Amino acid sequence: MDLIIASPMRNILLLIGSILVLMLTASGCTQTSDKTSSASSTAKVDTVPEKMVWIPAGAFDMGSVDPAFADSRPIHNVTVNGFWMDEHEVTNVEFERFVKATNYQTVAEQPINPADFPGVPVENLVPGSGVFTPTAQPVSYDNPLQWWAYVHGASWRNPKGTQSSIDGKPNDPVVHISYTDAAAYAKWAGKRLPTEAEWEYAAQGGKGQQAYYWGNELKPDGKWMANIYQGNFPDANTSEDGYEDLAPVKSYPANGYGLYDMDGNVWEWCSDFYRPDYYAKSPVGNPKGPEDSFDPDEPGLVKRVQRGGSFLCSDQYCIRYKPGSRGKGEVNSASNNLGFRCVKDGEKK
Repeated sequence: MDLIIASPMRNILLLIGSILVLMLTASGCTQTSDKTSSASSTAKVDTVPEKMVWIPAGAFDMGSVDPAFADSRPIHNVTVNGFWMDEHEVTNVEFERFVKATNYQTVAEQPINPADFPGVPVENLVPGSGVFTPTAQPVSYDNPLQWWAYVHGASWRNPKGTQSSIDGKPNDPVVHISYTDAAAYAKWAGKRLPTEAEWEYAAQGGKGQQAYYWGNELKPDGKWMANIYQGNFPDANTSEDGYEDLAPVKSYPANGYGLYDMDGNVWEWCSDFYRPDYYAKSPVGNPKGPEDSFDPDEPGLVKRVQRGGSFLCSDQYCIRYKPGSRGKGEVNSASNNLGFRCVKDGEKK
């Protein structure tokens, strides 16, 4: 089904008004965990240190012929210069270093301005973010609010709300990261976010277009190659790949360039504005996306491209983990399946 739910519940405030009031009122204590929230006790053991790998210059075919991905057509030839890319998605411990150095507060942690949400009681405008919540039984796919909740206190420190934490998960990809947050981290780190063309070129791993970024079989030799959803979405995750939601980075094999988790686990931000018609007019050399954003589904929102899918994608729902497919999100949106990685210009050492 061609539906992207990488953008979070904060946008729903703008889109569904009265429904959100009920969500905000009811969702504050729906998430439970046997762990307590404590930023100071976050595990500091970084067993997967930061590393960048060189992606050589080259040309490739970008896009998809899949009829489900109308915004990924036409397939067009693109060339990119060489660049450095993070080997894996930015982790909790890496993002924590940034926060400690800068006192940065993510969008999900910031107070909500009542002027932005007229008609919503002030007491309900509590910082939080979108959290996937499995349903108790099979449901139709026409209403994502059946499995998404705006959870008070959900943020990168507390991915499922205040009764959860990232203790003991230093190498999980950081989540609840908006484009605004990812760009701030990249600037601090002396890097930048990848263009959509750089991201897809890197994800192909030098192998060109295939059914999946890792090859033409979903499960070569019976093994899952990415952290995606198994079972009946959204009520019965069988976790055949070993993970119910996030997987620590580098849990699956690297691609031909030595990059991990370019497929599944968490959606990743790109620097490009989103427009569904951009591919028809994209330049050949080092395209950087359109000059502005336009999504006919939500024309009033400024969106950037997201890539790679997440642990919630499968052939049954949200099939945009597949090569060439595109995601999109409002720049201040966040959720517990949304993260990022960075790139850097330069020469091969």
